[in-house]
Parts: sequence; C-alpha cells; structure tokens
Amino acid sequence: MSQNRIEARMAALREKQEKAFITYVTAGLPNLETTKEIVKAQEAAGCDVIELGIPFSDPIADGPVIQQASFEAIQNGVTLRKVFQMMEELRGEGVEQPIIFMMYYNTVLHYGVKAFADKCKQVGVDGLIIPDLPFEEQDELMEALQGDDTTILIQLVSPISKARVPKILENARGFVYCVSSMGVTGQAADFHREVLNYLTEVKRVAKIPVMMGFGIRTAADVAPMKDIIDGAIVGSHFINLMREHDFDPKVAAEYCSTFKAELNAL
Repeated sequence: MSQNRIEARMAALREKQEKAFITYVTAGLPNLETTKEIVKAQEAAGCDVIELGIPFSDPIADGPVIQQASFEAIQNGVTLRKVFQMMEELRGEGVEQPIIFMMYYNTVLHYGVKAFADKCKQVGVDGLIIPDLPFEEQDELMEALQGDDTTILIQLVSPISKARVPKILENARGFVYCVSSMGVTGQAADFHREVLNYLTEVKRVAKIPVMMGFGIRTAADVAPMKDIIDGAIVGSHFINLMREHDFDPKVAAEYCSTFKAELNAL
C-alpha cells in the first residue's frame, strides 16, 4: 500500500521539526492554465500542501472573497471534470505536491460518489475537505475511498465541535483542519483566549498534525499559538494577493517561501 502524499509530507516535516504551510487556490481563477502555473510555483517555493477549491454555486462555509472567486470560476466555465483533467496534466508534468480538493458534497453526489472516488485516485488527488459533510454522514464516501491510500478525507473541527472532537478525530488521517474563528473564512485575524483553549484541547486528543485556518495573513498571526499547532492554512488572503498582482506565479512563490521561513522562525 502506497503511503498517502499528505501523510508522507507530514512525517517529513515532523522529522525536520518544521511546521506545515498550506494555501488555498480556487481552481480556474483566472483560468485553469494559470492555476497550474500557480501550483507549480508554490511547489517550487516549498509550500507543503495545496488546497484546490472546486467552484460551487453556494459555498456556505466561505467568506466573500472565496465566494466571489468561486462565482468567477463558474462564469469562466470551470467544472469538476475540467479540474480532474487539470490534475491529470499536473501529475503528468511531474508535480508531486500533495493536493487536496476543497469542495461541497453536492458536487460529489452529482458526479456519483463511487465514480468520484475512483476518479480522485486515478488523477492523484491526495485528500478531500468537504465542509458541509458532517462526520455522521461520511460513511458512503469513506467506503468508496477505501482500497488504497491515494485519497483520504480530511476532518474539520470548529470551536462548536467540542464534545464531538474525540469521536471525529478517532480515525482521522492526514491532518486536522481547525476552523479558528466562529464564522466564515477570511475574517480579521484577532484570535482570543478561547481559540487557544480550543486548539489546546484539539491538540490533546489528535494523533495527527493540527492545522489552523481561517483569517490568517502572515506568519505573525499564528505566533500566539505556535506551540500548539503544527501548521497554518491561508486562503482568502492568498486569493486577494493573487488578484492584486494579476495572478503572477512569481508573487505566489515569494509569498510562500517568505511565510514558510517566518512560520518556522517563530
């Protein structure tokens, strides 16, 4: 059984005592070719994992920045099938980066759960994050993903998951995605005492690395929780940065290498 790319990367980071840096990119913004260039630039710059957002008409867990990005990608004609095609090209062109699809369950259902899981394995999708698929309803997808270790389902927890955290994380794989603020993505990075308590609690029960996302712009934003978390995820800010610089892959690379260096120097 091949080791999953995400898990292999996490193990390598643990060995080096480094923290993980993960970014979110909406697939197909401004187009799929540029998305590919941004992925490659980030891989070269040492980004650890890339989340590819699959555009969806009603992305309820996302803030205005990612909602707008999703809307524009759909307007550009981006579909799940086209993103699968892009993944196949990326892997064919030698990209070894762990890549996760961040998406909504309706898209999976529409494609067909089994067909979707098979296609993910075939094109080298390493993980899935599905914010609107509650833990209690994951069985069908989990079953479809079993058989090899290519694609794993990443679990999300939030401050309101409290009592359920041990159950959610019992067999969790890859890393835990901690939603750090009570709300949608892309909010101001003002972290409170409760967030530290919550992260400490998640860390206590997690057997896998703990990542924090939502509202992070710079490595300094995670300084207060540097001793608790194993890495940081940047989404809305990264999309804004790409927009401001006309989706220049060089800017993506520069941001990634700087953040990664600063994160590990905290």
